[in-house]
Amino acid sequence: MKMDVQTLDAKKSGSVDLDDGVFGLEPRKDILHRMVRYQLAKRQGGNHAVQERGDVKKTTKRIGRQKGGGTARHGNGSVSQFRGGGKAHGPRVRSHAHNLPKKVRAMALRHALSAKVTSGELIVIDDAALKDAKTAKLRTSLEKLGVTNGLIVSGLSVDENFARAAKNIPNLDVLPSQGANVYDILRRHKLVLTKQAVQDLEARLK
Repeated sequence: MKMDVQTLDAKKSGSVDLDDGVFGLEPRKDILHRMVRYQLAKRQGGNHAVQERGDVKKTTKRIGRQKGGGTARHGNGSVSQFRGGGKAHGPRVRSHAHNLPKKVRAMALRHALSAKVTSGELIVIDDAALKDAKTAKLRTSLEKLGVTNGLIVSGLSVDENFARAAKNIPNLDVLPSQGANVYDILRRHKLVLTKQAVQDLEARLK
């Protein structure tokens, strides 16, 4: 599959061959859904906790008489019925992560890239680099490309000036090719890949 390559100024700069095994698949929503759930669950903190009955420091002495008090026969006051008592079945510190096979994760990334091609939301540029870290200049260039909400994937490393300029633009993410992932690709409207990023992703996913 051939695709035009553009410069940051939206001028044509040749073409690139996209591997059909990476960019030409029929997107499967079930695979993408599994991967997004996997990523969001993995990054969830899971550090919520409350004091349960065993964590509350209170006397274990019976709070009233067994009989004759006219009330229920309660034991100590650390139970959840009383003020100051522990929480019953409260949240505990745990990991929310679950397993997903490595082959499924790689498949999901291929389907995410293919989904952007199918919907016409993929742009390939020759390079993501700037001489000066000027946000206004980068914003103007992206508007020429039709990118107001997008993810830009560079090569093995991100140009420092480009990263600094993009930092002040809302709804814009910049990642190295190794950091490309399904969630970030799908959450942005446009996907912008450099030629080096295309080569890196094809080598990673073939």
